[in-house]
Amino acid sequence: MTLTIVMIICIAIVLGIAGAFWAAISKGYAYEHTVDPHPDDQSPDNETPPKETDSQK
Repeated sequence: MTLTIVMIICIAIVLGIAGAFWAAISKGYAYEHTVDPHPDDQSPDNETPPKETDSQK
């Protein structure tokens, strides 16, 4: 009788931990990843000339 209760509790703990892992992984895959735009790409009106290199001088 006692062994049965201990086994049920152990299985419940294992299933609870597995469920927590599943929830965390699902939430991670559902996350919408975004990337900040490059400052040069934000405003086309603010065009700057390319920088001169040593070979162009």
